[in-house]
Amino acid sequence: MIFTADAEVASLNRRETPNGWNTAFIGRNRYMLKPDEAPPGEDELYPVAFLVEKGPGGITKPHFHRADQFQVVVGGSGKLGLHDTGGVAVHYTDAYSAYGPIVAAGEGIAWFTLRNAWDPGAKYMPANRAELRAARDRYTHWEATTAPVPPVAEAMLGKLTGVNRSQVLEDEYGLASWRYQLPPNGSLTGPDPSTGGGQYWLVLAGSSALAGSALLGVNSCAFIGPDDGALLAKAGPAGAELLCMQFRVPRAARK
Repeated sequence: MIFTADAEVASLNRRETPNGWNTAFIGRNRYMLKPDEAPPGEDELYPVAFLVEKGPGGITKPHFHRADQFQVVVGGSGKLGLHDTGGVAVHYTDAYSAYGPIVAAGEGIAWFTLRNAWDPGAKYMPANRAELRAARDRYTHWEATTAPVPPVAEAMLGKLTGVNRSQVLEDEYGLASWRYQLPPNGSLTGPDPSTGGGQYWLVLAGSSALAGSALLGVNSCAFIGPDDGALLAKAGPAGAELLCMQFRVPRAARK
């Protein structure tokens, strides 16, 4: 399954929350389910992507989720647990891995939450500690956070003569993240998604066509399933910087 989301179109889904805003990009989250509608199965491939924006001083308390997830800080700054964070930082947590708090600085903070499976919502600590402990026989705590690295300026993209690639995260179960800089009208073929549990691609600078889409601007994204083949990306006339994030292979398939 391949999904793409144009940031301009997704902005029409922006809704106010108690201390900020939430914008749905891919998939239907728990707020969109009808009262009598059953949620997707726990082991079903079900991509969900949304943008969270918190105002100055906004706090998200420590919690965990039942699904693996990436979070990408794309605006503002603050604290993620003990780490100073800002754009562009990548944060990954396995299911049932508690993290936080997330605290917005004076200009607020914005991050994408990206999942490849359904999640019923945050389980805040310490109220849900018993559920977290009960899951330890199947899930172990795994969390990774990168330092913030701002997007490349378009003037620098315009000077590129080839594609630059850097590895951000990697582990033995297929978890990985890469950043790419493409020159104007440059193209690349991404890593094979069958080595993991699906990939998200996020436009950090410039514009790019992803998996045959029209040109997509900053904060647009795509999801590529494990069986969809490697993504083809083509930069626009000003070049592009892209972030690829690959989930681990499903737990049942790990050796």
